[in-house]
Amino acid sequence: MRSVNAGLTGSKSRLQVSRTGISTAPSGGRLPPLNDVVIGDCVAGLRGLPEASVDLIFADPPYNLQLEGALSRPDQSVVDAVDDDWDKFADFATYDRFTREWLSAARRAMKPEATLFVIGAYHNIFRVGAILQDLGFWILNDIVWRKANPMPNFRGRRFTNAHETMIWAAREPKAKRYTFNYDALKAGNEDVQVRSDWYFPICTGGERLKDANGRKTHPTQKPEALLARAIMAASNPGDLVVDPFFGSGTTGAVARRLGRDFIGFERDPVYAQAARQRIAAIEPLPFDAIVAAPAKRDEPRVAFSSVVEAGLVAPGDVLTDERGRHSAIVRADGSLKLGAAIGSIHKIGALAQGLPACNGWTFWRFGSGDAAMSIDVLRSNMRARMKIAAE
Repeated sequence: MRSVNAGLTGSKSRLQVSRTGISTAPSGGRLPPLNDVVIGDCVAGLRGLPEASVDLIFADPPYNLQLEGALSRPDQSVVDAVDDDWDKFADFATYDRFTREWLSAARRAMKPEATLFVIGAYHNIFRVGAILQDLGFWILNDIVWRKANPMPNFRGRRFTNAHETMIWAAREPKAKRYTFNYDALKAGNEDVQVRSDWYFPICTGGERLKDANGRKTHPTQKPEALLARAIMAASNPGDLVVDPFFGSGTTGAVARRLGRDFIGFERDPVYAQAARQRIAAIEPLPFDAIVAAPAKRDEPRVAFSSVVEAGLVAPGDVLTDERGRHSAIVRADGSLKLGAAIGSIHKIGALAQGLPACNGWTFWRFGSGDAAMSIDVLRSNMRARMKIAAE
C-alpha cells in the first residue's frame, strides 16, 4: 500500500470541466497517484481511469434537494440546510443526464467483480436506482441508514426524515465473485447475519469538520461508522476504493484506516484541502486488525465420511442436537441413522426438525454433557490436516 502522506502533499494536474461531464479527457489511461484527491469533475476523472481498475466505488452524489427559500425553525432561526450550487440542477432531466454520465463512467472503471454503493434520499435515490438498472448494474441490496438523531421536521407538514437509502450493486447480473465478507461481518455481530437496516447517528461532535468560524465544512458529511461497514463488507486490504464525490473525505479517511487505497474526485478545492488535512492525521490500523477472516465458502469441502475415516468420530457413536431432543447413530459409510431413516448429516438433521433443509455441521454435536461439541470442530480439524499436507 502506498503512503497516503506522499500523495497528499504533492502537486496535481487539475481537471477543470463542467459538472455535466462534457470533457476532452481521454477515455481511460493511467491511474492518478493513489491516496489523494483529484480536483475536477468526477465524470472526466472516472473516464480517465483505466478500464476495469477499481475494486469498490462509494458514491454520495448531489441529492438535488430543490429547496425553495430558506428553511426556518419555529423560533425563526435559519436551518443550516444544503443550498450549495453543487446540489442545484435545472430540472430532473438535467439531473438524470448527469447521473447517467457518472454511473456509466464508473461502471467502465469497475473490475468485473467490483461493486458500487450509492447513497441518497427520497429526492434522488429512486431516479438513481432506475438508471443503475438501465445501465446494466445488478442491485444486490437496498440498505436503510436509520439515523439515531435525525433533524426534526420543523414545519410539521411531513414525517421526520429519519433515514437515507443506500443501494449496493454489482457491475452486472452475471457477477458471482464480488467481495462480500459475510463471515467477518457475522462474527462481529454476535454470530448473527448483518441486516440491511443500519443504525448510526448523523455526523456530529469531534468527527464533524468545521471551518475557522465554527460552521460545518461540508453540509452532508457522512459518519465514519457508516463508511467503515460498507468498506469492510465489500473490499479487502489493498483494494482500490474510488469516491466520485469526495467532499470532506470520509471515504478516504476510513480507507486509510482500514488499509485500502483510495482515489477521490472533488470539484471544490476548499473541500479537497479539508479532506487532505483530515486524512493526513489518520493512523492506519495494524494488518492483524483489518485482514478479513477466510470465508467458509472458500475453504476446501470436507465430507462427513472423511471425518469418520480419519477416526475423529467412530461408527456407532451417537450424535445429538444442542438441546438433546434428537439423536442419530453414525454409520460406517458416513451417513446417519435416525429411526428407520438413513441419510446425510444434513438430510437427517432436516428430518429430525421437520424442516426442508439443515446445516448438519452446525446442528449435530458429539460427546456428552458439558464436553459436547459441534461436529463442525471435526471439519475444521480435517481442513487443518489438509492444509498441512499441502505445504
